[in-house]
Amino acid sequence: MNPSRNTVLITGCSSGYGLETARHFHAQGWNVIATMRSPREDLLPRASTLRVLPLDVTKPESIAAALDAAGPIDALVNNAGIGVVGAFEATPMAHIRKVFETNTFGVMAMTQAVIPQFRARRAGVIVNVTSSVTLAAMPLAAAYTASKQAIEGFTGSLAHELGHFGVRAKLVEPGYAPTTRFAHNTAVRIEDLIPQVYAAYAAPIFATFAEPALITTERDVAETVWRAANDRTTTLRFPAGADAVALARAA
Repeated sequence: MNPSRNTVLITGCSSGYGLETARHFHAQGWNVIATMRSPREDLLPRASTLRVLPLDVTKPESIAAALDAAGPIDALVNNAGIGVVGAFEATPMAHIRKVFETNTFGVMAMTQAVIPQFRARRAGVIVNVTSSVTLAAMPLAAAYTASKQAIEGFTGSLAHELGHFGVRAKLVEPGYAPTTRFAHNTAVRIEDLIPQVYAAYAAPIFATFAEPALITTERDVAETVWRAANDRTTTLRFPAGADAVALARAA
């Protein structure tokens, strides 16, 4: 790593937003530590200023090992997350807990682990990636929405709490990005979470997902995370993508 450059650690870099965000920060001249549960160095350019590390945000020992290997960082981007789409009554509680373990408690655990070094230096920024469902509730996504809404409140509180020590906390709220294959990163099939009694209700909703009027690109999110990480104002929320921006304005 180049000691003259800022260093960012990004979770969930195996695909989607995380991968594009790692590429974008690297292109902007930062040291990048791209983390993923199953490391694949072939996904990113080979460079002395870019490292790929294993990290499972649901495991304390994995968090500790990754941060120890990373050394001092200037920014943490909590991007790792899993989706779930389906009728709430048909979604097993075990799966709901799995969603919260990654989307909510994983973010909290990563944040708690980096606060001491940021506080000691009186500098640093934590960027938590949530979703536009926090701006306008989406049907058939109750558990996912709850897991992301929790991080909205969490980050708002942190912005006050850590601001006292010169540490910034930001939210990035991506819209709908078809390329991320939302809810396909778990072992539970979407069709198993839509009972027949919900089929007629769900059909037009999924049709809208198939042909959305506005979408978010992975590039939109990467650029917004970059902007949030470098923002020195008190702005907390950064909607990412045309649809998220429209929802934020309406809200």
